[in-house]
Amino acid sequence: MIKVLIERHIAPDLSEHYDLAAMRTLQTAMQAHGFISGEVLHNADDPNHRLLIANYRTIQDWQRWHQSEERREMMSQLAPMLETEERITVFEH
Repeated sequence: MIKVLIERHIAPDLSEHYDLAAMRTLQTAMQAHGFISGEVLHNADDPNHRLLIANYRTIQDWQRWHQSEERREMMSQLAPMLETEERITVFEH
């Protein structure tokens, strides 16, 4: 199993719109081959700073989702709401 940490900084006043779009993205990701689970955390000191932790069976499963047309479409909706590019880090045992 691998863990994928996705860090995002949301533009001010867009968190409500972001949350709706991010939920749709997570629901779609849950259908991806090899997806195990995911959780979203909010920075206690900065409500516009989010961390998504996704668990995938293998790095190949993650890469397949990351490069998929579905994710590209979802990110085209999310990206305009971000202050910076998302930062992705993959961890393995």
